[in-house]
Amino acid sequence: MAWEYYTGSGLALLLMGVGLLGSLVPGLPGTPLVFAAAVLHRLYFGDLGASTWVLCILGAIMGISLVVDFLSGLYGAKVMGATWRGMLGASLGVLVGFFLGPAGILVGPFAGAFLGELTGGRESREAARAGCGAVLGLLGGAVGKVACSVLMISLFAVHLLLK
Repeated sequence: MAWEYYTGSGLALLLMGVGLLGSLVPGLPGTPLVFAAAVLHRLYFGDLGASTWVLCILGAIMGISLVVDFLSGLYGAKVMGATWRGMLGASLGVLVGFFLGPAGILVGPFAGAFLGELTGGRESREAARAGCGAVLGLLGGAVGKVACSVLMISLFAVHLLLK
């Protein structure tokens, strides 16, 4: 069982590494992939895998990272002077940008906030500022996702080492 356990744990950590990259690369589910690897490890190895309380903590961290990621773009736009139209546009821009690939993830929030502000009668300079805020917030959210992924992977690995 030892080789099987070490191989399975290595594969789980490899999948978690892909999740860590997913925190930076748009289109890959970062923290959900890290969490899924821990759950799959537990399902396969049973009591040798991460304990229930560790899985609960990992799930909570994943949930927090998803909320922070979504709200960070809105917050960035708001800090840079966006109105509700710009914030709504930034949200819609994230959704549309997701389907346009990596460049769309960055351009979408900017374009959404920019167009949202223009429809509200704001000048293009103010609209561009709101768009920049949305992109900066998005980048801040990526930093938060990376931190959450590293925390999740560390907790999982240390827990397995201490078992």
